[in-house]
Amino acid sequence: MALSICRYRSYGFASPLIRCFRSQAAFKALAKASEDKIPNLILYNYPSFSGAFAALFAHLYHSRLNLPYLVLPFSSVEPFRVEDLCIDGLQNCYFLDFVGPKGFAVELARRTSCQIVGFDHRKSALLELPLNQSSDGSLAFHVNLEKSSSIAVYEHFSSRLSEVGSNKEGDAVSLLNYTFQDQVKNVLKYIEDGDLCRWSLPDITAFGIGISQWRSKLNCITNPHMYEQGIRADGNSDLSDEIGKELSKKSALAGLRPIGAVIYLQRKNLKMCLRTVDAATDTSEVAKAYGGGGSPSSSSFIIRMDEYNQWLAVHSS
Repeated sequence: MALSICRYRSYGFASPLIRCFRSQAAFKALAKASEDKIPNLILYNYPSFSGAFAALFAHLYHSRLNLPYLVLPFSSVEPFRVEDLCIDGLQNCYFLDFVGPKGFAVELARRTSCQIVGFDHRKSALLELPLNQSSDGSLAFHVNLEKSSSIAVYEHFSSRLSEVGSNKEGDAVSLLNYTFQDQVKNVLKYIEDGDLCRWSLPDITAFGIGISQWRSKLNCITNPHMYEQGIRADGNSDLSDEIGKELSKKSALAGLRPIGAVIYLQRKNLKMCLRTVDAATDTSEVAKAYGGGGSPSSSSFIIRMDEYNQWLAVHSS
C-alpha cells in the first residue's frame, strides 16, 4: 500500500516532551541553520537503521548538488517541538522513516510554509496521517507497507538525482559510488527483511547480531562522522569475531555444537570464520578438515562457492 502527494489543512499541535534529547548541541545546530537560512532540514528516525541509511541518502543527494542542509536525529521518545524546527529560510523538510506525531508535520508546514516529505513503512503511520484535511499547504507522505523506508528514500533521491543528468565534467551523477552499489543494496535488503518482519533471507539473524553494536553510533550529533563509517563484516576481524561468538552462544542454547560461523566473500571464494566460547570445543578440527587452521577458539578456512552450495543442499534436506 502506498500513499503519496497528500495535502492537508493545518491544525494546532501540542506534545509533552523530555528535555534531555533536545540537547544544546541540537539547538546550537538549529540556531546556526536559522542564522545561515539553511533551506533543507533532514530529520531521521533514531535509533533506526532504516532511518540512518535514509539520512545517508539524503545527505549524499544534497552533497552531490551542493545544496545547504542540516541533518538531525528525531526520537519519538523525546521529540523536538514544532517551534524548535521553525528556522528562518526553511523550504524543505524531510521526515525519514517516520511521519511524526499526529498534527506535527501539519503544524510545522503551517508555521514555516515549507514543503514536507515523509517516508514510512509501518502500518501505525497510517493512523497518524490527517487524511480528511486539505489546505494550501503541501505535505507529501510516502507510506508503503511492502517496502522499507531506507529503500524508498534511496529510490526517491536516486530518481531525483538522475533528473540532473551529469555534472560539470559531463559524467553521470549517481547517488552511490558504483563500486559500492551492490553491497549497499544488499544491506538494504537485509534491513528491509527485518523491518517488515519477514525474516526470510539467509543468515538474517547473524546480520541482526552483527549490526546491533552500531545502533549507538546512529546519532549524527554525538557521532558526526557516521556517514563516513561503513557497516560491513567483510574483512573486519573484530566484527567477525564478535558475531561468531554470539552465534556460538545461540548455537549452544539451541542444543547444537557451540560453534558460530561467519562467512564472507574473499575474491571468488568464501572465507569461513569459526568461533566458540566453549573451552571444551576445538573449532580448528573443523577448519583443518577443509585445509584451514587456527586455535581451538578461533579458526578459519577457504571454501569454493560451489562446494559451499553443495554442502548446504545436503544438510538442508
